[in-house]
Amino acid sequence: MIYTVTFNPSIDYILRTPPLEMGEVNRSVGEEMLYGGKGINVSVILSRLGVPTMALGFVGGFTGDALVEMVRQAGVDSDFIPLEGQRTRVNVKLWGTKEGDVTEINARGPEISHEAMEVLYRKLGRLTEEDTLVLAGSVPSSLPTDAYGEILDRIYGHGVRTVVDASGELLRKVLAYRPFLIKPNRSELSEIVGRALPDDRAIEEAARELQNKGARNVLVSLGGDGALLLDEHGCVHRAKAMGKKPLYTVGAGDSMVAGFLAGVDSGKGYEYALQLGSAAGGATASSAGLATRAEIDALMEQTAFAAV
Repeated sequence: MIYTVTFNPSIDYILRTPPLEMGEVNRSVGEEMLYGGKGINVSVILSRLGVPTMALGFVGGFTGDALVEMVRQAGVDSDFIPLEGQRTRVNVKLWGTKEGDVTEINARGPEISHEAMEVLYRKLGRLTEEDTLVLAGSVPSSLPTDAYGEILDRIYGHGVRTVVDASGELLRKVLAYRPFLIKPNRSELSEIVGRALPDDRAIEEAARELQNKGARNVLVSLGGDGALLLDEHGCVHRAKAMGKKPLYTVGAGDSMVAGFLAGVDSGKGYEYALQLGSAAGGATASSAGLATRAEIDALMEQTAFAAV
């Protein structure tokens, strides 16, 4: 089973609007409400690819109840921890009529108590060598920057395959626990090594630095330039960007993680896993929401591989 943890889930309220006039009444031309959160996104894509998954995290209030129901309707099992006196945040996304015109207003994350964290630790303490744990996204300000490291420290030695998609100190402090996979993008990788990464050679050298510090596989998402994978055997794999012109890239990196894990679990090797991850990421970037299985399969058919 692949478990995902989302500390900062949300309901994303998308409003499609003409150009805004500040100080005036503005009317939308379309509305939509979606679940939000990197770990949740990973679970949704895994489910669509036929991989068993469970979404964990924290929710609160009537918005938390709504989020749990939205995740259920997406076909994902969940075991969220309720937060007393808290509400799951609502993020507002303003989509303009011009392509790429998106304004986001993200609400604060919840206050997660020590008691709530202990509940999470107990749940994760039951994981075994047959399980995978995905930690994705930011953590609320109520938690320390080594929150992911604390989780990996507690399950270290259980044989759990771990995946971390984070940046800065959250990522840096998990390397010693030898995560199976980390997935920085180019800017996040540049930040953590402290230098610009203008080409593939520089990206590969930076990825090897993180591998030398403990990461087994380093998958670097490069937007329109595709992705680069440094696998645990020291081999470099390269994939071109897949899909049409990006429409809305939120969730594309999460989809890449899910596709990669599904590819690894298929037993077809890292080259295949990278292609499936790239197809999943590209399909999501080319659509208005997370990619469907059909959209991912269509991109895989354009390669030499067949989807799982």
